[in-house]
Amino acid sequence: MVDYPDGRKYNPQSKLTKPKPKTKQSKYNAVKTILDDIKFDSKKEARRYIQLKQMERAGLIKKLRLQVPFVLVDKSCYGREIKYVADFVYIENGAEIVEDVKGVKTPVYKLKKRLMAERYGIKVKET
Repeated sequence: MVDYPDGRKYNPQSKLTKPKPKTKQSKYNAVKTILDDIKFDSKKEARRYIQLKQMERAGLIKKLRLQVPFVLVDKSCYGREIKYVADFVYIENGAEIVEDVKGVKTPVYKLKKRLMAERYGIKVKET
């Protein structure tokens, strides 16, 4: 161990041992979940996926898709395009349903939901 005049200490062995990485907790306490080899952002979203898969098997809905992007603002000289990514999109009774599983509605989400209605005329269904 070497002592420097400013009080720092250097231990050549310290570079060999790496500290354990801290498990990062979600901002809203959501627990990432893997189901059918698909990684979901929360347990709630995974449960909704199970419900929708059962509804699709029963013939109540068709063409279930996950993580479908919608462009809200096109790319311009001010920056890249702004997207809204829907958790689920499916056909129910001939109508396309855009669904988002929400625990906390952030201001950014509220703005993107409004832009979806303005640009595409789509009302996002929240579960």
